[in-house]
Amino acid sequence: MQGPRANVSAIAIALLLCAARGTSAAEPDADGAAFFEAQVRPLLVERCYRCHSAEGKKVKGGLRLDSRPGTLTGGDTGPALVPGDPERSLLITAVRYGDPDLQMPPKERLPAAEVATLTAWIARGAPDPRATAPALAAPAGADPAAAREHWAYRPLVRPALPAVRDQAWPQGPIDRFVLARLETARLAPAPPAARRTLIRRLAFDLTGLPPTAAEVDAFVSDHEPGALGRVVDRLLSDPAFGERWARHWLDLARFAESHGYEQDYDRPHAWPYRDFVIQALNRDLPYDTFVSWQLAGDELAPDDNQALAATGFLAAGVWPTQITKNEVEKARYDALDDMLSTTFTAMLGTTVGCARCHDHKYDPIAQRDYYRLLATFTTTVRSDAEREVPDPDLKARQAAFDAEQERLDADLRRCIVDTLPLKLEGAGAALADGAPWTTLAAIVASAGGATVANRDDGSVLLSGVNPEHDTITITATTALTGITALRLEALGDPSLVKGGPGRAANGNFALTDISVSAAPVAGGAAEAVTFTAAHATFEQAGLPAAAAIDGDRTSGWAVDPQFGRDHALILTCARPCGFPGGTVLVATLHFDNNTGHGIGRPRLAATTGPAAILDGATVPEGLRGALKLTPAQRSAAQQAALLSWFGPHDLDWRRLSAAAEQHRSQRPQTARTTILIASEGVPAIHLHTQGGDFLPETHFLKRGDPNQKLEVMTPSFWPLLMGAPESRWQSQPPPGAHTSYRRRALAAWMTDVDRGAGRLLARVAVNRLWQHLLGRGLAPTPSDIGLHADPPSHPELLDWLASELVSGGWRLKPLIRAIVLSSTYAESAVADPAAIAADPQDALLTRFRRHRLEAEAVRDTLLAIGGVLDRTPAGPGTLDPASRRRSIYFTIKRSALIPFLSVFDFPEPLQGVAERPATTIAPQALALINNPQARAWAAGLATRIADAPEPAAAVAAAYRIALQRTPNAAETADGTAFIAAQERAHADHPADAHHQALIDFCQVVLCLNETIYVE
Repeated sequence: MQGPRANVSAIAIALLLCAARGTSAAEPDADGAAFFEAQVRPLLVERCYRCHSAEGKKVKGGLRLDSRPGTLTGGDTGPALVPGDPERSLLITAVRYGDPDLQMPPKERLPAAEVATLTAWIARGAPDPRATAPALAAPAGADPAAAREHWAYRPLVRPALPAVRDQAWPQGPIDRFVLARLETARLAPAPPAARRTLIRRLAFDLTGLPPTAAEVDAFVSDHEPGALGRVVDRLLSDPAFGERWARHWLDLARFAESHGYEQDYDRPHAWPYRDFVIQALNRDLPYDTFVSWQLAGDELAPDDNQALAATGFLAAGVWPTQITKNEVEKARYDALDDMLSTTFTAMLGTTVGCARCHDHKYDPIAQRDYYRLLATFTTTVRSDAEREVPDPDLKARQAAFDAEQERLDADLRRCIVDTLPLKLEGAGAALADGAPWTTLAAIVASAGGATVANRDDGSVLLSGVNPEHDTITITATTALTGITALRLEALGDPSLVKGGPGRAANGNFALTDISVSAAPVAGGAAEAVTFTAAHATFEQAGLPAAAAIDGDRTSGWAVDPQFGRDHALILTCARPCGFPGGTVLVATLHFDNNTGHGIGRPRLAATTGPAAILDGATVPEGLRGALKLTPAQRSAAQQAALLSWFGPHDLDWRRLSAAAEQHRSQRPQTARTTILIASEGVPAIHLHTQGGDFLPETHFLKRGDPNQKLEVMTPSFWPLLMGAPESRWQSQPPPGAHTSYRRRALAAWMTDVDRGAGRLLARVAVNRLWQHLLGRGLAPTPSDIGLHADPPSHPELLDWLASELVSGGWRLKPLIRAIVLSSTYAESAVADPAAIAADPQDALLTRFRRHRLEAEAVRDTLLAIGGVLDRTPAGPGTLDPASRRRSIYFTIKRSALIPFLSVFDFPEPLQGVAERPATTIAPQALALINNPQARAWAAGLATRIADAPEPAAAVAAAYRIALQRTPNAAETADGTAFIAAQERAHADHPADAHHQALIDFCQVVLCLNETIYVE
C-alpha cells in the first residue's frame, strides 16, 4: 500500500496492520486460485505493491503482500488478516477507513467494489496460489549474492511445459504457457482474428507496410496446411523486415546523424550504422554477434566493414562541439557514461548510470562497479574510417570490362588500318587545296534576351542574361552552292564558366534541337534543310549528337565533362543545297533540355566537298605536297604522317577513339566509403575543444565530480553476473594491435550465458521481441528489469523464449516466427467483457492489444497506399520531407527532426527509448489534412482509382487498396455522396472537378483510423 498521509507514520500504520492474528490461508482450489488471479492480485499490484513488496523503495513496517508467505507471516508484529474473518482483519479496517489512525491507501480511498473484493477474498479463506516472494535488493555495493535469485539474474534453465486442459487451442509451447495462466484464472482467450485482420497484423508488425489486396485475397482463400507459415516466411524474407525492425533498435541506440547541442553539427558518415542494423536483421545475424560487434566490432572482425560500422552504436550519442578547457573532463566522463549507460539499458535492461554519483539506490550496482565498467571505454573515440567496399563480383566485372575494351580497341584499329586510308584518298584533292570549310558571317539573336557580341573569327559571344530556356537564331548569307554539310561549333572562351563552351553553372550546354531553312537571296520561298546524320567531336553519355536532329525537345547534345575546349557538330545534308545568286540560311537552335544550358560562343560554317567528314582543320603546309601524291608515290613515313594527322580530325575516328577512352576510364575499381566508428588508436574526430581527444585513465570520482578524483580504475564487469574470474573474458591484444581489447572482453562477458551476463541479455532480447509483437513486454519495463521493476506476467514463458533463443544459435527470426504463428498472437482484439474486467491491462493475454502504427510506419503505409513509395535501400539519407523513400532513410538531425514524424511521437534521440508513447492529439489530424505530402499521397491513390467507371466503383477501389476489403453499403453511400459534394465544390474547374473530388475522398480514406491501426 502507499505511504501514510494522516496522523501516524508509515511504519506505525504497517505495524497496526500486522497486529491481527490468524491461522493460515486456505489452500487454493481452482476456483479460489482463479478468483485471486483475476480479482485480487491485480488489485494488490496496483494499490499495495509500491510500499509492501520487493519492488517498493522501502518495505513499510516489514509487511510484504507480494507472496503467500509474506501475507501469512505479516510484518513486524504479525499478519494483516485473519483468513475467513474479514471483520477481524486490520487490512479490511484500513481500506474501509473505519479507524481515523489507520487508513489505507492514505491518499485516496479504494472504490467500494475493490473493498468488496478484498472482503470476499478473506471471507473465503484468503486463497493465494503464490509461492515465494521475489528477493529484496541486496544493499548497493554489497556482495550481490542476495540478489542473484531475482528472476532476471537466475541461471537460465528451460522450464517444463505446463499442463493445460484445452489441448486444441495451443499451437506450440508458447500457447501452453499462456493458456496455463488463463485456465488458472478461469479465463479463456479471445477467439482467433479474421484471416484478413491477421495478415494485415502480420504485414504491419513484420514489415511496417500494408499487404496488397491480392495478398490478402490469396491468404483468405488458401486453406491448405501451412498457409500462415508461408505468409510469415515471405514477410520475414522481405527486405522491408530489416527496415521495420531496425527502427526498434535505433530507438534504443539513440541513433542520430548530428552531434546535438546548440551547434548540432552533422555526422555525414553515421548512416552506415543504420544500414548495418538493417542488413544484420535481414540476414538474421546471430544476436550475440549483433551485440558483440556493436561493442567491439573493430577488435572482433577488423576486416569486416559491417563489424566496423556496428561500432557506430557507441558513437551515436550526443556530444558537445564547443568545449572549453574547464569542461574537458566533465564532457569526457559524460561521453563515457553515455556509452556505458546506453549499452546497459539497450542490451541488459539495466539502469547502470544511476551509480555514477553514488551506489545504485534500487539495484545492486556499487559506484565502484560503475567506474570499473566505465574504464572499458577509457580510450575509445569517434573516428571517420575510410574503407574499401568489398565486391565479390569485382574480378568478374573487370574481366567483362576488359573484353569490351578489347572490342572497342579493335574497332579503332580497323578504322585506322582499313577506313582512314580510303577516306584520306577520297578527300585528298580538296584537302590539298586548302580548308574545306567556309565560315559564314552571321547575325545571331537570343529570344531569351542574352547580349550578343560579334568576334573577328566569325563567332558570336553571348553574355548577360542567361535564360532558363533559350532559342537562338543564326542568319547567314552565302554564295556557296551544292552545300553538303553544315558545322555548328561550340567554342570555349575565358569569359564563360569553366571556359565554356556552355553557359550552365558547370560549363555545359544542351542543344535539344536544331533546324535549318534555305531561301534564295533574290526572293522566294524558304525550304527546310534536312539532315541524314549528325556527328560531333565529343558526345556526353546519354546526350548524343543525333539527339539534336531527332525532333524531341527533351533529348539533346551535350559535352559533359569536356569543358573549357572547342566542340563541333557536323550535320550531313540529305541533298546539296544552295541557290545560284546566293542563299539565306536560317538555323534555329533550341535549348530546352535543362535550366540555363544555352551555348556560349557559337560559329556556323558550310562545306561543298567530301571534307564534310572532317571537323574543319587545315592540312599542315608540310603535308600538302605528300597529299598530292598517290599512295604508291608516298614514302612510308609520309603515309604515316598523313594518317597520324588525318585520324584525329575524322569524325568516325573521333567517335571510336572517344568510346574507347571513355570506356577505359570507367574500369571497375574497388569502391571506397567512409564510416563513423568507435575505436582506439585511430584519428579522432576533432571538434571545437581545448582539450585532448580522451583522458588516458578513468578515475573513481567522488560524487561523480571530476574535481574529486580518487584511484585509477581497472576494467571489470558487474559482480552480480560474474560466475568466474575476470580472466575468463579478458585477453591481451596481439603485438601491434592499436586497441586495448577491453571492449572485446566486455562483449565476451555480456554474451556468456553460463558465467556472464548472457542469461540477462537473452531475457531482455526476447522480452523486446514480445513487446513489439504483442504490444507489451512480458516484463512491462523492457529497459529496466531490475529488482524494483514489476515482475514478468509469465516468467516461465520468458525463460522458455530466452532458452530457445540461445539454443537456436541466437537467431531472432525463428523466434519471431514461433511467436507470430502462435494462437496467442492470432487472438482477436475484441474480447469477452468478463475477460476485460478480470484482466484490464491484458497482462494474462486474454486478447490482442489494438494499437496505432509508429510514426515511420504511418508515413510508409500512406506512401504505399498512394503508390508512390520508393523502395530504394541503403545509403545516405535526406532531410527533404517530400522524399518518397521509407522513413528510416530520413537523416536524423537532432535539431531538425521531420515534422510529420514528430507529430506522431517520433522520439528525440538524446537517449535510448524503449517504448514510444502513442498520443492522440489534434496536430496529427491536421498533419493528415493540411500537409502537402499527405495531399500528394492522396493524389497518388486517386490516380490509382481514376479508371473506375463510377463513384461507387472508385470508393470500392480505394477501400480495396487502402484497407484490403470491400466497403459496406453505408460506407459506399457516404463515399459516393462525398465525391458528388466535392465535385460541386470544385465546379469552378469543371475539367478537373472529378479528379480533385477523388483526391479529396482519398485523403479522407488516408485519415481513417483503420488505415493506420493494427487490429
